[in-house]
Amino acid sequence: MRVVATAGHVDHGKSSLVLALTGTDPDRFAEEKRRGLTIDLGFAHAELPSGGGISFIDVPGHIRFLRNMLAGVGGIDACLFVVAATEGWKPQSEEHLRILQLLGVRHGVIALTKVDLVDDEWRDIATLDVLDHVADTFLAEAPVVAVSALTGDGLNELRAALDTLVALTPGAHDRGRPRLWVDRVFAAKGSGTVITGTLTGGALHVDDRVSVGAHHHDVRIRSIQSLGATVTSIGAGNRVALNLSGIEHSEVRRGDAIVYPRQWHPTVRFDAALHVLDRLDHEVSRRGAYAAYIGSGEFTVKLRVLGSEAIQPGTSGLIRLHLPEALPLLPGDRFILRESGRNETVGGGEVLDISPVLPASKACPDRDVDRVVRERGWVTVEDLELLTGEQRIPTIGHWAVMPEAVEALRTDVRTRVLAAGPLGFDVAALDDRERAVLATTADVAVENGRARQAEVRDPLADHPFVAALFSAGFTPPDATEVDKAELRQLVRRAMVVERDGVFFHPDAIEAAAQCAARLLAADPDGFTVAQFRDVTGSTRKHALPLAAELDARGVTRRRDDLRIGGPRLPVVGGAE
Repeated sequence: MRVVATAGHVDHGKSSLVLALTGTDPDRFAEEKRRGLTIDLGFAHAELPSGGGISFIDVPGHIRFLRNMLAGVGGIDACLFVVAATEGWKPQSEEHLRILQLLGVRHGVIALTKVDLVDDEWRDIATLDVLDHVADTFLAEAPVVAVSALTGDGLNELRAALDTLVALTPGAHDRGRPRLWVDRVFAAKGSGTVITGTLTGGALHVDDRVSVGAHHHDVRIRSIQSLGATVTSIGAGNRVALNLSGIEHSEVRRGDAIVYPRQWHPTVRFDAALHVLDRLDHEVSRRGAYAAYIGSGEFTVKLRVLGSEAIQPGTSGLIRLHLPEALPLLPGDRFILRESGRNETVGGGEVLDISPVLPASKACPDRDVDRVVRERGWVTVEDLELLTGEQRIPTIGHWAVMPEAVEALRTDVRTRVLAAGPLGFDVAALDDRERAVLATTADVAVENGRARQAEVRDPLADHPFVAALFSAGFTPPDATEVDKAELRQLVRRAMVVERDGVFFHPDAIEAAAQCAARLLAADPDGFTVAQFRDVTGSTRKHALPLAAELDARGVTRRRDDLRIGGPRLPVVGGAE
């Protein structure tokens, strides 16, 4: 399915032509029929001779309804450009052509309408006039089909030209990231809120939960219609009507976007390239009241020119736009800029950076993903995809980061490890990025939660105090001569056990547990500290902390002055 917008001057027969092609009158309102003037967007669809489908968005041609026209051309694939043979090229013809060009539309067909009201010579003159105006535009090679919606002359030729247009126009890409700009909202009797729009970027499904608008309303898709048929899912590139559950129609408006919330990074400012129309008689600067037309919405914006004070007519420059509300945008999105005070189209452009981090005085945006990474230093690949729409393989961990940033952090981590000395640096003090870098640093070893130079021998290996504790058994020496930092690390590594200021070898604790098990095997009612002291051959100074350690481990439990068996009491002579 291709979505095609009509374009052209008021009263040149756009709506009548759509009616003749589809059988559907796109003018929905009584006022439109009374005045014979399209005021708002109209919609229709038809099957082409090849069997392919085409959806029309019929836009107003009158200058007073230009904002409605702009709401309809944001997500189109191509255009049906309409010029009446009776009047020829008019001001709004030029306006619409420039808007389509600025939006990046690259395919179209030209319909020369009302040919039943002119003779052959006049028709030929009108055709040449149209070709002259579209020269050097995307319509330069477009076919010009003479047609009359009243008599039907040329309709078959126009259908054939549209069939070729559909075949040559690239289809919408499914990136698994759907976005639908709302262009119509109404309350359907018995159904609730219904919105319509052109779906791009991915598919939607019945019962999906989606986010609507700047307030991020969480709603459910109750049902989907496309081309008048109810479907359970719909892909990119289609005109879609969604029946939404969980929101009133008064809470949705034209210009809102429907997206999956976790797939987008809504933004209130973005950097962009702006091309200024050459027919302007003034430069474009921050002075002025501007409105940006993005998707199907009109948004009052504040403009800042980047790198200079102004952009001259017929040239391009860089700008930063500040939005009144957060929008789900991506680099590559197109927009139209109008100046409200002069009521004129200034130009249009392309979004380059949806969440600039540099101040405007230093920003130089482009579509380069590496620039986004470089300016942010470290960015997760998930966030990078939200910001750019591009998927990247992580540079390190789950981050995308420039090599120089990795090396700078590696140097910093290595310096901290060296400064920590032989005992090394506590890895717990590092953040996630530093740990990721540490894991890829070849000359640093990590053992027992400490990072140290790989070539430096572990000062705690074969530590003399550990050997002294092992030899002493239940009567260990004091630790007054041991370096306090080393002692803390010995305890942390479980090479030494500390209880109430007394230090034991781990084997002594296991042996003490066996002593307790033998005492309880002889008398299950319990044993005293004195009995424990005697069986271990220690002193009360050491027996008390030993007994406390066994209590803490669940080997024994204290009951008044006795120790009884705990849940982890070992079998006599066996393992725990």
